[in-house]
Amino acid sequence: MKSKKIPKFKNRQEEIKFWDTHSIADYTNELKRVKVNVAKPLKMTFTVRLDPDTIKQLDKFARGKGLGPRTLARMWLLEKLKDESSHYA
Repeated sequence: MKSKKIPKFKNRQEEIKFWDTHSIADYTNELKRVKVNVAKPLKMTFTVRLDPDTIKQLDKFARGKGLGPRTLARMWLLEKLKDESSHYA
């Protein structure tokens, strides 16, 4: 059986609906190997208190990127620390 071509999607919702009704097995020629780096488990917790509106906004941005809000907040914090540390190096 000939492998099909994965269509281009307008947004994530369209893609989700597509994969809910299609099998990846029909698109084997479209697949490729990827290298995945798994981060070491985090060892400490740092609590930050935010107001509900800020949390909603963070959640909106995170979901738009396919992430959870805690993951996005951690990424932004690490990016900012990296940027700031380059100013003091």
